[in-house]
Formats: sequence, structure tokens, C-alpha cells
Amino acid sequence: MERFTNNRVFTWLVYLILGLLALYLLLLLKPIMIHIYVFLRAVLAPFFIAMIISYVLNPIVSLLNERKVPRTMAVLLIYAVFIAALTVVLMNAIPMFLEQLQELNRHMPDFTMRAQSIVNDLNNTSFLPESIRNGIDKSLLKLEKQGSDAIFGFINNIGAMINVVFIAFIIPFLAFYILKDFDVFERTLLTYVPKPHRKHAVRLLKDIDNALGSYIRGQFLVCVIVGTLAYIGYLIIGMPYPLLLASVVAVTNIIPYLGPFFGAAPALLMASTVSLKMMLLVVIVNTVCQILEGNVVSPQVVGRTLHMHPLSIIFALLVGGELAGIVGMILAVPIFAALKVIFQHIFAYYVRRKTI
Repeated sequence: MERFTNNRVFTWLVYLILGLLALYLLLLLKPIMIHIYVFLRAVLAPFFIAMIISYVLNPIVSLLNERKVPRTMAVLLIYAVFIAALTVVLMNAIPMFLEQLQELNRHMPDFTMRAQSIVNDLNNTSFLPESIRNGIDKSLLKLEKQGSDAIFGFINNIGAMINVVFIAFIIPFLAFYILKDFDVFERTLLTYVPKPHRKHAVRLLKDIDNALGSYIRGQFLVCVIVGTLAYIGYLIIGMPYPLLLASVVAVTNIIPYLGPFFGAAPALLMASTVSLKMMLLVVIVNTVCQILEGNVVSPQVVGRTLHMHPLSIIFALLVGGELAGIVGMILAVPIFAALKVIFQHIFAYYVRRKTI
């Protein structure tokens, strides 16, 4: 028996069986875990968003605090500037945004008929099989219904909108208290770390901040710049609903690699209802925006601070998308980068212990 227990293959086989057993138990507990995940996501989401906002704004608050401005006054000053700027932007953008949404909903059947006409012309001059033609027709009808339902749901779902407004109302207060006592939270967190490991914990937090700081803060600015470029491009080519479609480009640009395709898809669908020339112009506008973003904007604003291989980024996007959809894909890369730093420190710690 001792010969088997000392055998490395036997040991790995036992670990494999235990791992499969644990995986099987997790599959059995999946319904319960889904309910727990939904509950925790609903409860912790405002805190998580407030923490991200606090992390982005903390350098500005710390800079003002170094200039003899109390942290509370610094946070209030940032809030006042932000609210004033946001009020000016929203007063001009929200009416235009809602007007374009309502107009899009009104004209959705017309756009679908135009797209149907383009597809029919294409089918009549091509050698597509009948089954593919029928599939295209059904897809267009389904797309019309889904688009109309989504817009109606967005405008008429008062309950969900109230919940979103409530969460949006809470988040600034959470971010205020986190920013005001940011240093206190850091010191309190370090008190729970044993004294021999505090120096390593401080180094770990600094490395995480160096890995994520410029990325997270810069990514917001990059999205605004790309969205503005797309809006200007759509205005130049005469694209319908330029603000609405440029907003999609700005938001989806947060997602590495896949974001530009997600952002261009609604504009391409809309352009298909106008003409093939408009589709080509939309492709040109989005291509120019991504060339500028990849070669000019991102290197200057964000830089290559994460040092992550493209394969690891794609893996993180797939995992994040599976766990939390679009939001998961947005947060996947920075979370994965932070975990990478943590595992590097753990690995270095155990290697150092073995060599001592």
C-alpha cells in the first residue's frame, strides 16, 4: 500500500478523481449557485461600480489633497464640476437621443421593407438556394420584431427604469464615502494582513495599481474620443441617427478586439436600409476610427500597460461573456490582469520560500 501512496501517478490520479467529484458536486449545486449569483450581483453591483468610479477619481482627489484641500471638499469639488458638465451635456443629448429612439421605432417597418427589397433584388440576381432565401426572409422579420420589442421595452418598462434610476442615485453617494475615506479603507485593509506580510501586500497593491491604473482611466477617455470620431464621421456621410449609433460605438469600444465589430454592426444594419454605398461609407468611417484608435489614441492615452498576450485576452473575454454577458466582457480584461499580478506574487512568494 505504501508503494502506491508514494507513486506520483497514483497521487495525480487521486487528485483527478477528487477534482472530477468536486466538479460533479458543483454541477448538482448549479441551480442554487445561480440564484446566489443573481442575488449577489443585484446587491453588490452598485458597490462594485462605486469602487470603480472611486478608483478612477482617487488620483485627482489625492492630488487636490496634496494641495491642502481636504478630501471631503476635493470630492465635492469634483462632483460639482462633473454634475455641471453632465447637466449641460444631458440637457442637449437626452432629448436628441430619445427623439432618435422614437423615430427609429416609428420607421422600423419602413427600414425592414427597404432591407427586404435590397435582399429580394440580391436574390433575384444570384444563384442562392430557395432555403437560404427563406431563411434570410425569416431572419429579417425576426430582427424587425426583436428591434421593435427592445425599443418598446426600453421606453415602456417603467419598473426596470425606476430600478436603474434608483441604483444610479445610490452610486454617487457610495462613491463619495469611498473616496472620502479611501486612505482609511487602505489602512484598515492592511491591519488584517499579518505584520510579516504587510510589505508584500503593499507591493502587491502597488503592482495591481500600476497594471490597471492607466488602463482603466485611459479607457474611458479613449471611448469618448472614439465615440466622438464616429459621431463626426456619421454626420459627414449623412448617416441616420448618428448620436445613437455613435454611442454604441463608444460603449462597445471598451471590449478589446471584438468591440469594434459589435459597435459597427447596428450602423451596418441601418445602412443596409439606405443603400450599399452607405454601407461602404459606414465601413470606411469605423475603419478610420479604429485605425486612429489603435495607432494614435490608445498608445498615447492608455499605452501597453497590461502586458497580456492576445490569446489570454480572448480567453478572458470568452469567460467574462459567459458569466455576465457584455458587462462581463467589459470587466474581464482588467480583472484578469489583476488576477495575473496576484498569481505572479503568490508564485514568487512560494519560490522564494523554497530557495531559503
